[in-house]
Amino acid sequence: MARGFKLIFEISLLLMLLGFCRASTIGVCYGRNADDLPTPDKVAQLIQQHNIKYLRIYDSNIQVLKAFANTGVELMIGITNSDLLPFSQFQSNADTWLKNSILPYYPATKITYITVGAEVTESTDNTSALVVPAMRNVFTALKKAGLHKRIKVSSTHSLGVLSRSFPPSAGAFNSSHASFLKPLLEFLAENRSPFMIDLYPYYALRDSPSNVSLDYALFQSSSEVIDPNTGLLYTNMFDAQIDALYYALMALNFRTIKIMVTETGWPSKGSPKETAATPDNAQIYNANLIRHVINNSGTPAKPGEELDVYIFSLFNENRKPGLESERNWGLFYPDQTSVYNLDVTGKGAVDMTPASNITGGGGNSSSTTWCIASTKASEMDLQNALDWACGSGNVDCSAVQPSQPCFEPDTLLSHASFAFNSYYQQNGATDVACSFGGNGVKVDKDPSYDNCLYMTTGVGMNKTASSNTTAMTSPSSSSSTQNEAFAWTSSFLLISFLVILLNMGESMKSLSWI
Repeated sequence: MARGFKLIFEISLLLMLLGFCRASTIGVCYGRNADDLPTPDKVAQLIQQHNIKYLRIYDSNIQVLKAFANTGVELMIGITNSDLLPFSQFQSNADTWLKNSILPYYPATKITYITVGAEVTESTDNTSALVVPAMRNVFTALKKAGLHKRIKVSSTHSLGVLSRSFPPSAGAFNSSHASFLKPLLEFLAENRSPFMIDLYPYYALRDSPSNVSLDYALFQSSSEVIDPNTGLLYTNMFDAQIDALYYALMALNFRTIKIMVTETGWPSKGSPKETAATPDNAQIYNANLIRHVINNSGTPAKPGEELDVYIFSLFNENRKPGLESERNWGLFYPDQTSVYNLDVTGKGAVDMTPASNITGGGGNSSSTTWCIASTKASEMDLQNALDWACGSGNVDCSAVQPSQPCFEPDTLLSHASFAFNSYYQQNGATDVACSFGGNGVKVDKDPSYDNCLYMTTGVGMNKTASSNTTAMTSPSSSSSTQNEAFAWTSSFLLISFLVILLNMGESMKSLSWI
């Protein structure tokens, strides 16, 4: 009996630990505020073609739910602000909605989250008072169906829910929302649901360009912003905003609530005054964001903390009101061609245009190119770019260290060229990936020399080698591999330790009978 119990305990513990070791994920928001979008069936095909595993929609549209049946794509669905009143008033309304609009399609359509209301603190009416009652009714309906542990209930918020976000350690919720936030946070903590936030460094840059640099917003800053209260260093605005929210939660003693970013992104086009809204900046932001997330980097205040993020948005939406940028957040045009090159899996920036839609001259050149440092660049610019590539850019720069094959010639220009090219090749060999603030230059002649071999696109391993060094693994995969190895090792050691404790307990029990 004791052995059987121990075996069950060990298996349960292993499954629990595997859940703790889940990696961060990237999803995409599928907004439909447009009159020229493809049908949901075609969208489902597009999503699968580009290996997008997580999708957020803003309602529970039946055609969308049907289209994603048996695709394996995990859906976050929503209850709109206009529907909050009936959901908050009567439990029967939530029960009927679940019975008629969700259960007929579940589990073929894999629904994992329900958002009840969206950014309600931004609305002018008093809808915020309806959110928690509606959430409770939806949760109760799920519980009746036995789905409350499989489908999580939460609500999304803008960063305006904070009254202060800088420095991050001073993050605090707006006191005017206290009556709404207290029961909301209690609900999230009790049911282990995430606090959902929509973050847009672009807006901070657009609205306050004198206080926010473009590089800091794009994950490209070579300098650091110091939190004077904690001494923590921040190289990008995204992390600073996330940590401000962590500190705001901790200030209210809600330390166990996870954060999920339900919207973030960058527009590819804007009005004449929106100079930062360009395809290049959109590609840079999203590519760096994806890399940052899937590497499980965490934040300065929460290093290694998992963070699920949804990029806004799948398509440009031509019916959205406001400035020009509001209609140009999409990864795709309505005809399903890509706005710019990106890969949401984080394996590198690649052309997302479906093969059937590519016409002559629309793809990348088949000829091999490399990226090297410009001889016209200043030493300071090269050093900053080299530091960024070998740091935030996730380039493996060990080949330019002493005694390694690319150390000689020991010049900044040579070392930067090797790092620039590695980053360029890892990110799809696009023009953007060779920019480095104007300090990178594309060439069609292989810059490799002696035993120092410059990688090319499609090469899974860094080809640099020499007679006295071993092959180095791909920089793009080394970080995630190390994280996985660490997680598995930690899990194994913890399991082993607990098993030893169990055995010791049994041994002590045996001795007590002697």
